Amino acid sequence: MRLREKVCLITGSGSGIGQSTALLFAREGATVIVNDLDEEKGNSTVAQIKEGGGEGLFLRADVTDPAQVDDMISEALAQYGRIDVLFNNAGISGVGALHEVEPEVWDRVMNINIRGVYLPSKYVLPHMMERKEGSIINMSSCIAEIGLARRASYAATKGAVLALTKSMQVDYAPYGIRVNALLPGTILTPFVENYLRTSYEDPEEAIASIKTRQLSGELGRPEDVAKAALFLASDESKFMMGSPLYIDGGVVFGKNA
Repeated sequence: MRLREKVCLITGSGSGIGQSTALLFAREGATVIVNDLDEEKGNSTVAQIKEGGGEGLFLRADVTDPAQVDDMISEALAQYGRIDVLFNNAGISGVGALHEVEPEVWDRVMNINIRGVYLPSKYVLPHMMERKEGSIINMSSCIAEIGLARRASYAATKGAVLALTKSMQVDYAPYGIRVNALLPGTILTPFVENYLRTSYEDPEEAIASIKTRQLSGELGRPEDVAKAALFLASDESKFMMGSPLYIDGGVVFGKNA
């Protein structure tokens, strides 16, 4: 019960990494506020939390809309009185070399992946500052540290999130707030599986090729990232501040011969 009595808000937790994290946090004693645009998926996550004996609440909000985010945070505080952990997990992928990416596509990736970290943090931080405690976890990616073909928009956002994390930590350390980032490698989420099926003639061949990037020789699973998020959310990581935590199977710091 590493999160006993903590209230945790996880954006984009209707599926994938967010859902796995929500279920794990609940098993570890947290009250979990599930956020997603998809009501069916969000409510499904909450139903699974409650089936496991946990406490959860679904709040629908677009993380790029200030009014909706403000309302979500206000509702969460009205229900539970505090937010101990904010996990800015919501995000989308972006594919294409820079010259191939249309402006509207570029703007959408920027909006969701960066503004979607900025707005929830903006509305949660005053509450955490008043209480002089809190943990914020931002979803970056190992792509913030490496070059990867045809991922210009995505890489730009994840690099920005990592830089933002470090800057936030400097500003909010005096208030007892920790801000850290997760940097996963390729994680086999439903989104990634769908992307592989629709973008490659032979998805299995694509998966085999992607596996060669990792020293582990395997793709990560949502649970791998969820466990790292649990560590950052818990008091066990109280001396981690402004840190990137890699869950990438050895992509960044390793190279097969």
